[in-house]
Amino acid sequence: MLLTWDRMRAPGCFLTLITFPVMLRQASGAGKWCYDSQDVSCGPAHWKDVNHNCGGENQSPINLDRTRMHRNQNLGNIIFQGYDRAPPGMWRLMNNGHSVLVRLEGETVIGNMNISGAGLPNTFQALQFHFHWGSPMSDGSEHTVDGKQYPMELHIVHLNAKYRSVAEATKDPNGLAVLGFLFTIAEADNPNYNTILAGLKNVSLKGNSVDLASTFRLDNLLPSMEKLSRYYRYQGSLTTPDCEEAVIWTVFEDTISISHAQLNEFVDTVHFTAISETPVKMKNNFRPPQPLKNRKVYASKYTMINHSASVHVSQFTFLFLLLLGQMQLHL
Repeated sequence: MLLTWDRMRAPGCFLTLITFPVMLRQASGAGKWCYDSQDVSCGPAHWKDVNHNCGGENQSPINLDRTRMHRNQNLGNIIFQGYDRAPPGMWRLMNNGHSVLVRLEGETVIGNMNISGAGLPNTFQALQFHFHWGSPMSDGSEHTVDGKQYPMELHIVHLNAKYRSVAEATKDPNGLAVLGFLFTIAEADNPNYNTILAGLKNVSLKGNSVDLASTFRLDNLLPSMEKLSRYYRYQGSLTTPDCEEAVIWTVFEDTISISHAQLNEFVDTVHFTAISETPVKMKNNFRPPQPLKNRKVYASKYTMINHSASVHVSQFTFLFLLLLGQMQLHL
């Protein structure tokens, strides 16, 4: 999950290319950080040397082990406000050198889309969404489920409404709320992603950005609303340096489908590098799962998980052995 984006607004229209200096949030005096696909010497294993937070107790992402989850009946339907309509203003698609993101907040947009309820301690306002992906040969989600990695992951970042800035929010374990969605591959394209995919060629290099001509319903990018009551919840961190442990994570059980061709658009079009640098395609821009340690992961009351799966297996094995023993007694 990334929280770095330019805060300048410039007038423009779709396909109007804007280049701006990307400012990476790193610890004071911190060194470079990157992904292993760029350089293993500055990849995720070394992020704790960039910022000590990255070696903390509540780091993200994690493997979501459904045999160890705790059902929480208080985790009901999330209240999505403004997700079902296109807000005013403009959205900007950006390449910050680590991902592509769409900035949602602005003079006329902030507060138009928010989430609340479902165990969240306050209302949280949508700021931006971005993606993590793999390559044509490997998957690239950050969270895994029962050890399975998915081709891509979408993060929608929200700010606790009691704070005026991300800098304030990252000092609070409940300062941010991020919705995570995993992707699967289908034969057919997902037309709801066409606007974003069309803009990728204009943000091919680090520092590029483009204003989209219009906004759209954010829920068009997601599984249907009735499926959004099935999710996993845990306390975690940003998944890029500074790795602040300030995030309430909600990862959804139902996936989003896109085609191979659409996924390849991300890999083939976007680069980690800027103008005058040797082009390096942006792929495998994910942090591997981090240790769960003493945390608990909760499943919403509607989530389709089976806590007793291991018990059922044990009972089956017991009955099989008992039957086998009885058969041997009759031989």
